[in-house]
Amino acid sequence: MAQKKAKPRERQIGKKPQEKKYLINPRYRNTFWTIVIIIILLIFFIINNTSYVPSSGSYPPGYNAQTAEKPTKVIDKRLQMDTK
Repeated sequence: MAQKKAKPRERQIGKKPQEKKYLINPRYRNTFWTIVIIIILLIFFIINNTSYVPSSGSYPPGYNAQTAEKPTKVIDKRLQMDTK
């Protein structure tokens, strides 16, 4: 019978190459970056909503609230809708 020819192994001369060490295990890399982005967004959300908003300022000079025109709530009949 015919014998199978085995491939000769390549001889490695010198030291074995070292395995690359990752800062973050590739298995958990996506989870890590997702958590980092969510934390950053949460920090921005908290900063945005806790900042001091100045209250409205004073009226302009010469403004008199008693003589100012009051807004009217009269709406043209063509624009009104019946909501019964």
